Amino acid sequence: MFERYEAGERAVLVHIDFSREGEREDLEELRLLASSAGVTSCGVITGRRASPHPKYFCGTGKAEEIAHFVAAQEADIVIFNHSLSPAQERNIETICQCRVLDRTGLILDIFAQRARTHEGKLQVELAQLRYISTRLIRGWTHLERQKGGIGLRGPGETQLETDRRLLRERIKTILKRLDKVAKQREQGRRARQRREVPTVSLVGYTNAGKSTLFNRITAAGVYAEDQLFATLDPTLRRIEVEQVGPAILADTVGFIRHLPHDLVAAFKGTLTETREADLLLHVVDCADDRSAENISSVHEVLTEIEADEIPSLLVYNKIDQLDDAVARIDRNEEGVPTRVWLSAQADNGIELLFQALSELLGQEIAEHDLVIPASDSRWVANLHELNAVQSLDYDEQGQSVLRIKMPERDWQRLMKASEGRLADFIQM
Repeated sequence: MFERYEAGERAVLVHIDFSREGEREDLEELRLLASSAGVTSCGVITGRRASPHPKYFCGTGKAEEIAHFVAAQEADIVIFNHSLSPAQERNIETICQCRVLDRTGLILDIFAQRARTHEGKLQVELAQLRYISTRLIRGWTHLERQKGGIGLRGPGETQLETDRRLLRERIKTILKRLDKVAKQREQGRRARQRREVPTVSLVGYTNAGKSTLFNRITAAGVYAEDQLFATLDPTLRRIEVEQVGPAILADTVGFIRHLPHDLVAAFKGTLTETREADLLLHVVDCADDRSAENISSVHEVLTEIEADEIPSLLVYNKIDQLDDAVARIDRNEEGVPTRVWLSAQADNGIELLFQALSELLGQEIAEHDLVIPASDSRWVANLHELNAVQSLDYDEQGQSVLRIKMPERDWQRLMKASEGRLADFIQM
């Protein structure tokens, strides 16, 4: 086994192009990931294959080429821009005589550096444990004795089995802690829903400028750098939106194409802020040549976390890096905002974003005057529970005369529960 590398060491980057579109990765993104991890690149080796080699992933000849390059450059680590199987990783380590890291391991390392909160650290540790559980090596078997006879009886459990058991126990402990944190988050979320405070969640490809925009809107002072995965821990701040009132803005982890499933699973608690949002602000780096691909990658992750049905507004950020772009709002045929062009860094177009938020969130509020008979007073109690009653009076027949204001989706849910009966109580 080789020692785990320290950030700042020299690395050889390996990028293989595959003929199948779904297996392709981006070489420039690998450079950005390596830079974000604090690694110094001493060279890039590229190749082309129809499909991965079962033993060395990149093929025998290419593996020998990498080994020679590592020796010539005195590199400390080889980083692949792909996910390797445990066997492939070990085989390449053997031939190169240095540590080998795949794309998933590299992203996990960046996450480990960035995590700040207790929840974030737990989620990163959970993802790391699930990742290394398939990469345990029998490094202590020469000390084990499991044969019969005097002097040959062993402890009855190999080191590999011990390690696996300890990993399982640690994973169970972390899951319990994360479940506790998730319940605390859910309490806060329910309290916001009772107060009718809409939640707006920033989503987008990593390094699209979400945290810079978040800081510009809220003056929160969140860590923002021109690097991948600068933000891991969700940050919530209150903002004021005209014609809507207070709203909660959430800054969340950036997405990336082919985001490892273990990471998505580990960060589901964090991404709940996205799943439960009333509106998604999908921030896009409009100066990036791959912006269309990045948008598609974000949609894939949103589908995976079941947030693809939530209304969204595209926010094209970094217009200061384009020659002909101006701050503006693009609308659809009904006049509803669909895109906002702005620059968070240059503080250009922020007022247009607030205008679009006011229009979109304002449409989501249901306001009605209701007259509910005494026989149906249970619906009055339900409306009180949702904190939707603005005023309440009684007429001569003892009917409840209410003015209500509540999120449209809550009103639709209540309409469905009443099988449309609430519609009969609306006063035109």
